[in-house]
Amino acid sequence: MIQLDIQKELHGSEGDMNLDVKLEIQKGEFIVLMGESGSGKTTLLRVLAGLEKAKGNILVEGSVWLGEQTLEPQQRQIGFVFQDYALFDNMSVEENLLFVDNDKILAKRLLEMTELSGLLSRNVKGLSGGQKQRVSLCRAMMKKPKLLLMDEPLSALDPAMRTKLQDEIRKLHKTFGITTIMVSHDTDVSYHLADRIVVLNHGKIIADGTPEEILLKTSTVTYTLSV
Repeated sequence: MIQLDIQKELHGSEGDMNLDVKLEIQKGEFIVLMGESGSGKTTLLRVLAGLEKAKGNILVEGSVWLGEQTLEPQQRQIGFVFQDYALFDNMSVEENLLFVDNDKILAKRLLEMTELSGLLSRNVKGLSGGQKQRVSLCRAMMKKPKLLLMDEPLSALDPAMRTKLQDEIRKLHKTFGITTIMVSHDTDVSYHLADRIVVLNHGKIIADGTPEEILLKTSTVTYTLSV
């Protein structure tokens, strides 16, 4: 289980606000964070990853990540999938994965699951956006993370590739059972991937429930997500 109770002052384009989030996440859950731009979603991911400081407490499977002590980012067993891929352009697909962990068996399995086996020797500069994002996802999984964080991994893809990568994310999540938190503005993607949807507005949680509860039944939240 992940237990977090964090506070952080944010300075955005619309003025100052306080990120104040208290949340419990069960091991193996797939959580989607939604809400309008600037509501604190990406900052929450970065605090979990240890890339930004905050006040409060983060407890992950009994390990203190934030509180009486602060665990460094490299010690947090986190996989992070960024919107801009963050790959090493001077390396091949396989080299990008093995740079994280020289586990060739796991790398082979991940590339097979994402249909990238035929590209393992290709330099990542020659890949399409969808292929780069799948390599980024595989590289994050090479860390054997306790927590997989994804910041709008599908937003830059065309509809067909978005659907394909959505299916591959679901397959990897179910196969490895990793607790996953993803930021998304896409209601269709969120509906099909999430166990729970958590909606942020001005740094606060305004809704927390199943995709059906959040996207089909709550008119206030639907309005918030559409603005």
